[in-house]
Amino acid sequence: MKVAIIDYGVGNLRSVEKAFTSQGIDAAISSDIDALQRAERLVLPGVGAFAACMNGLRERGFDRLVCKAAAEGKPIIGLCVGLQMLFEEGREFGVHRGLGLLPGRVVRFPEGVHVPHVGWNQVSIKQSHPIFSELPDESFFYFVHSYHVETDDASCVMGETEYALRYPSVCGRGSLLGVQFHPEKSQTAGLKLLKNFAEM
Repeated sequence: MKVAIIDYGVGNLRSVEKAFTSQGIDAAISSDIDALQRAERLVLPGVGAFAACMNGLRERGFDRLVCKAAAEGKPIIGLCVGLQMLFEEGREFGVHRGLGLLPGRVVRFPEGVHVPHVGWNQVSIKQSHPIFSELPDESFFYFVHSYHVETDDASCVMGETEYALRYPSVCGRGSLLGVQFHPEKSQTAGLKLLKNFAEM
């Protein structure tokens, strides 16, 4: 399997799978740890609350799987809360430990800002990377979230978006990536980004 979408009990993953297969990419949803280990690339989806997602991941031992794959340099992409879980902690309904693969925390948008941030918004590219191949700077993607990444390490910020403030919307290092938006709902630009990930 080229791309495995990690099924740890949250969210509708079928739309992510269909987005990949519509581009001719061999992709499948799996909760089988052996199949996930054999896959060439991993997708870490995330819908809902940070703590619930982390708990679902840990209960199945997939937190260790993702960390091991990242250490081995296997391409990984986190989507929405999947991006947030790559960081050290999430501050949604308390403080919860993340995977710690990237430095920083996940915080709520400031008081007075309408949340969730829903709809189309632009990504300003901050670092050149194959994930952005043939995607124009300031491309539009579809967002749904009330919390955002906050980091003091600019080296892991690959793209930024403005909604009340400028925040990291694409993060990563090398073959470890995460996007705050939903590429599977982002039409042409989102499908191109997923194809870029599959072909990196």
